[in-house]
Amino acid sequence: IVRAGLAAAAKSRPAAFFTRGLEHRIVTGNFEDDLNLCAEADWIIEAVAENLEIKRALLARVAQVRKPGAIVTTNTSGLSVRRIAEGLPEQWQQNWAGTHFFNPPRYLKLVEIIPGPATRPEVIAALTEFCDHKLGKGVVVAKDTPNFIANRIGAYSMLNAIRLMAELGMTFEEVDACTGPAIGWPKTATFRLADLIGIDVLLHVVRNIYDNISGDESRELYHVPPVIEELARRGWLGDKTGRGFYQRVKKSGGEHEILTLDPAKMEYRPQQKARFASIEAGKAIEDTRERLRMLTGPALNGKDGDKAQKFIWGVISEMCLYAARRVPEISDSIVDVDRAMRWGFGWKLGPFETWDAVGVEPMAKQLETEGKSL
Repeated sequence: IVRAGLAAAAKSRPAAFFTRGLEHRIVTGNFEDDLNLCAEADWIIEAVAENLEIKRALLARVAQVRKPGAIVTTNTSGLSVRRIAEGLPEQWQQNWAGTHFFNPPRYLKLVEIIPGPATRPEVIAALTEFCDHKLGKGVVVAKDTPNFIANRIGAYSMLNAIRLMAELGMTFEEVDACTGPAIGWPKTATFRLADLIGIDVLLHVVRNIYDNISGDESRELYHVPPVIEELARRGWLGDKTGRGFYQRVKKSGGEHEILTLDPAKMEYRPQQKARFASIEAGKAIEDTRERLRMLTGPALNGKDGDKAQKFIWGVISEMCLYAARRVPEISDSIVDVDRAMRWGFGWKLGPFETWDAVGVEPMAKQLETEGKSL
């Protein structure tokens, strides 16, 4: 299984390795026969299933062979770094942290480094320097809160888009037209991104946040939407299973066609072109900041605009306000929050850069007019 996985990685497109042939530098093994190899390592990264008990059981075995002073980190995308290593010796705790590499790591710049309660500052400094200078990563230091920085804000943005979609009676295509390059986010937008990362992964992220954020005033938004529950139940998990919010099918002539899920019938239908005058007008504006000001302009002036502008105002303003409420819970640095969203999700502007672009005072005034507390 492991050899097949490595062979698939070597052939994958886009390429998983920077240079052809680098796969030969990887030694495969298993936890029964090869755990002793960990004794030679200066840095051991655990990247097994997102399950607390599986991780804890494996790390207890690693602790028996790890050499003194070796750094051990977990690649968890959101479980508590403290709880994963609970009960392990003090010397382990001092050399323990989270290093959350965003997937695929060959292409996404972000790594979130999460100290445990006893992690030595020198360990964080060493990991930061190595990830930056040797791996070319963008490093942010996150606090040990559910799903850290990028996935916390990213999941909120996705779930808020689903809420607004229902309120405004929009289609998946319309939401993706509004949450892609129009606002400085990647072409994967909202639902193509969900298919890319996997519906099962999204489900796990959302449940993990909901179960562990009793003090978050927006906790109820993190109920898993019924459409995501149903997709997961059917095993329609996105790109990895060939269907999720979208389905790619081969036509009789050999070319491919993308179909879109009809959530009412749970069947796929031909794609419908999203048509909004504001989005079309925005294509002529190259500067992301200027385009955001145009798209949010009606809301800031107490007007409706078209449906896309209403939706975009809700997405942008709620996301910026949510990010502001999460500081200093998830990070002491607004710069790191912005970097996490740029490097991890491919946004042109982070939440605080977005707020600056739209205008701090106008957005704040409009949010207060809507009854939102700053």
